[in-house]
Amino acid sequence: MNTAVKADVAVLIGRFQPFHNGHANLLALALAGAEKVVVVLGSSFHARSAKNPFTWQDRAAMIAATLGEGERERVSYAAVRDHYDDALWAASVREGVATCAPGAARIVLVGHFKDPSSYYLNHFPQWRLLAAETELDIDATAIRRILFEAEDLDISLEVLAGLVPRAVRQYLKAWTMLPYFAALLQEHTQVARYKAAWKTAPYAPIFSTVDAVVKAAGHLLLIKRGGFPGKGLWAVPGGFVEQRERLLQGAIRELGEETRIGVLDAMLEDALVDVKVFDHPDRSQRGRTITHAHFFDLNLDQLPSIEGADDAQLAAWVPIARLVSMEEEFFEDHFHIIDSFLKLTQA
Repeated sequence: MNTAVKADVAVLIGRFQPFHNGHANLLALALAGAEKVVVVLGSSFHARSAKNPFTWQDRAAMIAATLGEGERERVSYAAVRDHYDDALWAASVREGVATCAPGAARIVLVGHFKDPSSYYLNHFPQWRLLAAETELDIDATAIRRILFEAEDLDISLEVLAGLVPRAVRQYLKAWTMLPYFAALLQEHTQVARYKAAWKTAPYAPIFSTVDAVVKAAGHLLLIKRGGFPGKGLWAVPGGFVEQRERLLQGAIRELGEETRIGVLDAMLEDALVDVKVFDHPDRSQRGRTITHAHFFDLNLDQLPSIEGADDAQLAAWVPIARLVSMEEEFFEDHFHIIDSFLKLTQA
């Protein structure tokens, strides 16, 4: 970039799970090209998972630790959730940048077209794009694998020495001593076994699931997951479609198996308001999973009886007014499924 005339703001977008040397090179390019840099932290407000082990606060602290004092003052962070909707996501990014740098006229987007996942760089035609010509061949997925699969943690941290900045390696060493690391390690192992079981399939499998979003008397029916992935996280009742059933039948069956809701199937069929398909390729860490979410609105003054069963360790009627504050406690994209029907974040 020609630094003679700097942009007002340089924008760097990523998940940074974790921040590695490739990201550091892009950030250095951004700092050279503008007085102010906004780092957009994608996949924010998620519950911790093997795919998203670091919160947006973790990642901001990780990045800040790699900067000098003067640089640190020039960098701001915008936490953006995964909307699984490109237009809505891009609007959230623009809003986050505007909040961090109000009134900025000359904005440059710094990025690298690494693979098809980099298509998001094309969503901002109003900004000048600075596409880095070369980039270090470093993959955050491989870094997480090294972190979760090494038998000796000290050895894995040594392997990471050439992949992440020194400050990040020190951060990771302290982070692995925190109590939730063991659960993430177990989840990573379970997901790896799940993927290995399908490795011999002639084609990469695409899984079909159904979910039930059930509303009654100002409450929403949720379960707490009993196993990995997502053990202990809130979710809507659901599961895999069986070979000889229709989608609606599958949604009602899974609802009954996991919550034992005290409502007749016929009443649920009458209460069906909407069905939406959620098919983002990255919505599930287990593999390509397409779900059909069924929204049932039970026009009842009293809450039907429920009981957690099957894959659910708990079933609960949760006041709809509480759901936004619980966003970081939900499994995968289940908060966004709920939000698409109830418009919680838009409100």
